[in-house]
Amino acid sequence: MAATPPKVIVVDDEVNILKTIGICFDSIGFDTQLYAKPQEAQEVLRREKFDLAFLDLKMSPVDGMELLAEVRQHAPETTVIIITAHGSIDSAIEAVKRGAYHYLQKPFDFKELQLFALKAWEHHELKSEVRGLRQLLAESKDKDWGGFLTRNREMQAVLELAATVAESDLSVLIEGESGTGKELVAQFVHQSSGRSQKPFVKVNCAAIPENLLESELFGHVKGAFTGAVKDRQGRFELANTGTIFLDEIGELPPIIQAKLLRVLHNKEYERVGESHTRQVDVRVLAATNKNLDEALEEGTFREDLFYRLNGVRLKLLPLRERPEDVPLLIEHFIKKFSKDTPLEVSAEALKVLRGYRWSGNVRELENVMQRAVLVARNGVIERTHLPEEFLAAALRADHMLTLEELEKLHITRVLQQAQDYQKAAEILGIDPATLWRKRKKYGL
Repeated sequence: MAATPPKVIVVDDEVNILKTIGICFDSIGFDTQLYAKPQEAQEVLRREKFDLAFLDLKMSPVDGMELLAEVRQHAPETTVIIITAHGSIDSAIEAVKRGAYHYLQKPFDFKELQLFALKAWEHHELKSEVRGLRQLLAESKDKDWGGFLTRNREMQAVLELAATVAESDLSVLIEGESGTGKELVAQFVHQSSGRSQKPFVKVNCAAIPENLLESELFGHVKGAFTGAVKDRQGRFELANTGTIFLDEIGELPPIIQAKLLRVLHNKEYERVGESHTRQVDVRVLAATNKNLDEALEEGTFREDLFYRLNGVRLKLLPLRERPEDVPLLIEHFIKKFSKDTPLEVSAEALKVLRGYRWSGNVRELENVMQRAVLVARNGVIERTHLPEEFLAAALRADHMLTLEELEKLHITRVLQQAQDYQKAAEILGIDPATLWRKRKKYGL
């Protein structure tokens, strides 16, 4: 439960039910106001704001639909739950279409009501977080870290250190898992340095075959090897007076490690196939997703080269260790991929995204959001717009998912994939009339 208890209003003209709900909500720490006269509640709803509103559907002289409209007008951020009897389910579904979160069907037992209320509060908190995403994104952009978005204090300290060392010519070693933003940090260091108007040359050491790596880095002369039909500049020469970024530095073979050490130590090198020594003025930024301490122990990475590269060491956290950044990045990628189309993420989808482990880090999140923006309908990214493995993980983790929610989720996924309703009914193993009733029930 939050430090400040949820502020809740309950309106029901059946006094016994009203008292039962009040006792139940008191037991889970809600700050609850009870009203048996809907007209009194109507006046209160115009003056005060509540986190949750439980409104009985059938009341007089003001019914639940009218109170729902009142809430939507004066406090649209309030999460509304409609209380309904079995015979008025269709009206309750209509209320959901008009903006209510869900409906609670009478009769209900004490424990069921507790679980339902806590789930409604969880939804409200998530919805509040969704509303705050754009503000968070705007605030984060006020801090210029070269496009690196984070609210995590540890990561902010790393970026502050990067900004501090940017003005020097110290070598920087950036460590982190794939997809954590190592190249973005390297670009930030370069853009914040006195070399920002000079070349920034990127090299992925793991993507270049070993037999071509020396030529790629240092260049070659005509005739140096088969296929060398003319002189060619290497990446270090292209980066002269600027910055070179060596990604996946841990993949360098020993012979190239030795040549790189010479460049760092003496600022000189030779092209492949020539004896003329060339001078170079370049700042070296390196990155790795390997544990170089282990590589040193195993003897696969030179100790002297490590200390030359390790002028400043920046360690980037994986996304799973900075979950507070997930909502911020979600909003960023929605804006990036939706262009000028208004789009938001539902509270349920946000819950699934926040609960995922993100083994591919920010790059994986970017890919997921690009897909979700593409398949989203009606301006909202729902949990069913996420990849199947995300939904499976959410179902395993979500112990409060009801059978009705499972059924709705499954039907929604089938409807998205089937060519038409007839085919969807065949996949589900039900007749089209049953599918029609279930679509009506769930508002699909």
